[in-house]
Amino acid sequence: MKRLLITICGRAGSKGFKNKNLKVFCEKPLVYYTLSAAELFAKAHPEVQVDIGLNTDSQHLADLVAAQYPEVVFLPRGEELGGDTVPKMAVFQDTLKRMEAKNGYVYDYVMDLDITSPLRTAADIENAYNAKADRQDLDLVFSVTHSRRNPYFNMVRDCGDHVEKVIESPYTARQQAPAIYDLNASIYVFRRDFLATNTTGILWDGKIGISIMMDTGILDIDSEEDFLLMEVIAGHLYENYPDFAAVRNNIRG
Repeated sequence: MKRLLITICGRAGSKGFKNKNLKVFCEKPLVYYTLSAAELFAKAHPEVQVDIGLNTDSQHLADLVAAQYPEVVFLPRGEELGGDTVPKMAVFQDTLKRMEAKNGYVYDYVMDLDITSPLRTAADIENAYNAKADRQDLDLVFSVTHSRRNPYFNMVRDCGDHVEKVIESPYTARQQAPAIYDLNASIYVFRRDFLATNTTGILWDGKIGISIMMDTGILDIDSEEDFLLMEVIAGHLYENYPDFAAVRNNIRG
């Protein structure tokens, strides 16, 4: 049986959007959408041992999770991992080390699910997991969306008194340019040993693959405006896309 550790990481407060991890999204706590999607994935894959660790310095967030998802292991975050400049990979590593010590076994993969991506389906998690499990040569798979702009064709950079294409190219149509993707920070799936032994905190040290998600389903919630717009998008998705509605309907409580 393969073992998967799912990490959920959230700091107390937020400079860009205060207490965003504690917000109520479409009448449900924001973090519950991530937990619901993870639960649906786990139920669909009994052949995978799935454990979830919550790494946070927010007692409010820990209490919120424990109220409906008591099986999630609360890992109080130390002050040394609470600063703005701490690489997120260090928090992943801390979670991995403590969960392996607690459970007495080693994981095959570590998956991080960002709290501020409520519009994530169980299929998105499955696709990312399979993308890594099917490619043992990859150190990491992360989720992306198709980019709406392409630096080979329709993006420019400021050169002072004029602008130029970001990358000089002969392409006359967007379809001719290489495929470009936006990182959406929703899902990361690490090969356990790559994560455990990384010393730089830099994702790009590894060989990386991608898992493509629906582009209109994900926004990075960094402001009140982002949050409100995401709720509008959510209403459309819940009404028209069963996979998104399934996550909301599966939320406990």
